[in-house]
Amino acid sequence: AMALRQVPTVTTLHGRLDLPDLPVVYAEFPQMPLISISDHQRNPLSWLNWCATVHHGLPRTLYKAGAGRGGYLAFIGRISPEKRLDTAIEIARRFGMPLRIAAKVDKVDRTYFEEVIRPLLGAPHAEFLGEISDAEKGRFLGDAAALLFPVDWPEPFGLAMIEAMANGTPVIAMRRGAVPEIVDSGVTGFIVDDLAGALDALPHA
Repeated sequence: AMALRQVPTVTTLHGRLDLPDLPVVYAEFPQMPLISISDHQRNPLSWLNWCATVHHGLPRTLYKAGAGRGGYLAFIGRISPEKRLDTAIEIARRFGMPLRIAAKVDKVDRTYFEEVIRPLLGAPHAEFLGEISDAEKGRFLGDAAALLFPVDWPEPFGLAMIEAMANGTPVIAMRRGAVPEIVDSGVTGFIVDDLAGALDALPHA
């Protein structure tokens, strides 16, 4: 509607852009000015009218640096196949440090949770907290030795990463999607290529 009215607008796209129907839709509006949340997000539709990339941010006063002395690793976000909580649990098991999981299960992922993830939660190194409030995130992330972010999809951004970093918590993340744009490897965390790389990074976290 805005395109037809010639009203000056800009639209920020927040999700993945490698879905099969999207090129057909956006081809109808090739001049629509768009904002990406990472440079990597643009790749499937690089021919669109991109104006800028604006990474997500957080208010400076929202969190404060934690001590990281809680004796656990953290996982926060959604429980879905592409977020690879199963990999995070395996990293924690091999490293020998408990993983505390603060995550929600959307209806579309309920079967995956019941069939793949729930059987892994009985182990002593995997503690499922469920979804936590924004007020609880600071302490949860600040007390963690590291945030595990072993995603296996073209991550458009990864808000959990900057939430961890805002609490002074290093991020151990797989080299997928926008991760290299967000994590300054060796400074705010470590970018790794596989499970072995994550284990090598953890003693330095």
